[in-house]
Amino acid sequence: QVQLAESGGGLVQPGGSLRLSCAASRGAFIINAMGWYRQAPGKQRELVARIISRGTTNYADSVKGRFTIPRDNAKNTVYLQMNSLKPEDTAVYYCNLVTLLKSYWGQGTQVTVSS
Repeated sequence: QVQLAESGGGLVQPGGSLRLSCAASRGAFIINAMGWYRQAPGKQRELVARIISRGTTNYADSVKGRFTIPRDNAKNTVYLQMNSLKPEDTAVYYCNLVTLLKSYWGQGTQVTVSS
């Protein structure tokens, strides 16, 4: 069973930065993809950024140029570096890990961008 531990959410002013972290428990599984989704009130969950095996990254158009998704393979950890935050980035952010057999989700962390 894979467990994901998220941290780093909070309240930030427009134009500010935050970094989210997601650490996956170690185990005998192959990671096909790892990344971040978000869900704002009244909206569907959407992809923010993810890393596919071999390092390919995907970003939502709305965050390109502002967010990056660095990773630390030794720690089974992926980050979401969020810069130039906007009020429309406000949402619950969920870490996601996909193996050959299953997709796993973190508990979610709230990010609020407001002055």
